[in-house]
Amino acid sequence: MGLFDFAKEIGNKIFGSDDDAGGKLKEHVEQDNPGVNDLSVEVKGDTAVIKGQADSSSAMEKVILMVGNAFGISTVEASELAVPEAEPVSETQYYEIQKGDSLWKIAQEFYGDGNKYPAIFAANKEVIKDPDLIFPGQKIRIPKDA
Repeated sequence: MGLFDFAKEIGNKIFGSDDDAGGKLKEHVEQDNPGVNDLSVEVKGDTAVIKGQADSSSAMEKVILMVGNAFGISTVEASELAVPEAEPVSETQYYEIQKGDSLWKIAQEFYGDGNKYPAIFAANKEVIKDPDLIFPGQKIRIPKDA
């Protein structure tokens, strides 16, 4: 995995200007650790560089979204975030939330059934803490099957 772009001026404010941004982002990820070992996060300006060993491609995707959806981060560099070699390529889609969206509306668009929104919420529980609180510019995973 390489470089991922995010909206810098949105997201959870995890670190302040005087904080150790990389350390705070690492703590944030480790609170809901999706399966990444030996994690390190370094912040250079508005770019976060993450390194470590992910248990799966799903864990890798989640940690990228957790870091990238933080306020002040516009780019995530994940070329040194490894996954097991035998891991199949993920068929996960990504979606950037737009003004007026709800998880129900997104599920309707992707699955043809808004009642399948819990699958989207479950796939993004590290990024979305409340299904009623999503914001424009936030990036989320859309599972292939709901």
